[in-house]
Amino acid sequence: MNKGIQEYIERYSKEIQDLFAEIRKLIIKSVPCEIEEKLWAKLPSFYVGDKFIKIIPFKDHINIEAAAVIRYKPQLEQYKITPKGMLQIYLNQDIPCVILESIFMESLT
Repeated sequence: MNKGIQEYIERYSKEIQDLFAEIRKLIIKSVPCEIEEKLWAKLPSFYVGDKFIKIIPFKDHINIEAAAVIRYKPQLEQYKITPKGMLQIYLNQDIPCVILESIFMESLT
């Protein structure tokens, strides 16, 4: 993991760090090419060329900004999607791994 991202995420609770780590693994697993990890506007971001996914941690949830989120809205009924199209996953929710892998693959390739 990028040192800047590591230092940034360490400011959050162990639960948020664990959720972030799981989502990060899914991002890396979902695409066959190399992903550039960096802080963009102080947010953990994952790039393939000019395509990106941003992971925005909060104290009790994580927002995921990815271009394909909105296309999967019907399969994500139990999750909140912000007016800006970001998926919110709260600590008490299961991670929708299969759907996220599809979202990440579509968003980065």
